Amino acid sequence: MAALVVSDIGACDVRPVLFELFGLEINSYGVSKALAAMLAGILLTREFRRLGWDEDRAWTLVWAATFLGFAGAKLYYLAEQGGRVSPHDLGSAGFTWYGGFLAGTLTVLLLARRWGLPWRALAGALAAPLAAAYGVGRLGCFLSGDGTYGQPSDLPWAMSFPNGTVPTQVPVHPTALYEAVGALLLAILLWRIRRTVAPMAVFGLYAVGSGATRLLIEELRVNTEGWLGLTQPQWWSLALMIVGTGLLIRQRRVEPLADAPAPKGTADLNA
Repeated sequence: MAALVVSDIGACDVRPVLFELFGLEINSYGVSKALAAMLAGILLTREFRRLGWDEDRAWTLVWAATFLGFAGAKLYYLAEQGGRVSPHDLGSAGFTWYGGFLAGTLTVLLLARRWGLPWRALAGALAAPLAAAYGVGRLGCFLSGDGTYGQPSDLPWAMSFPNGTVPTQVPVHPTALYEAVGALLLAILLWRIRRTVAPMAVFGLYAVGSGATRLLIEELRVNTEGWLGLTQPQWWSLALMIVGTGLLIRQRRVEPLADAPAPKGTADLNA
């Protein structure tokens, strides 16, 4: 991945472009997203194997959700820009995570219905891979200096990104790094409890944890405030936390996740 050097004055020497291959620039942002999808595929394949499901479908699910998720993230970003779209916005920069999350979720639900997978068990199996992939993806944002920075800071770990995709000479909160660490810690927790906690409770913890992390990180980010002084990502984060809390309240008792294969034939959407 991208080379990273932190100087004595807190400047990060990042490399948005890693190298060129046949005249095509290979950037650290894209590499990180590919690695994130591969990690999610590996983890989800293990879960499909444990549950007795077709392992090949795990990879189909990951790549379909990744591709359509990126499309959704780009469309959401362009919609946010309104009439201010520039050629730069149509390139490799400019994606909104919640747009990708919505498109990816719809893709997963449609494929689960088509394959007859019980959506509750699938949700539990997806939680840790989702958090892990998001963490790796955020590491790519950090290493490429893509502009998802926080406010100026004089803390010892504040960093400037003079060579980033969106350069800044001012030391700022490395909020992408904060999110990466939070997501990877959440992934480890979810992976450890996935066998002993009910699947919808596992997904509920994912929703609450990821939503709370982004809600807090937004307090350090430089984003436009909206209704009640909250940014748009904070409202999405609150919605995700409400959904997760509802799942946890509904699933009050802890129970093991049965390693039984999915029912064959018609999808059991109420399983």
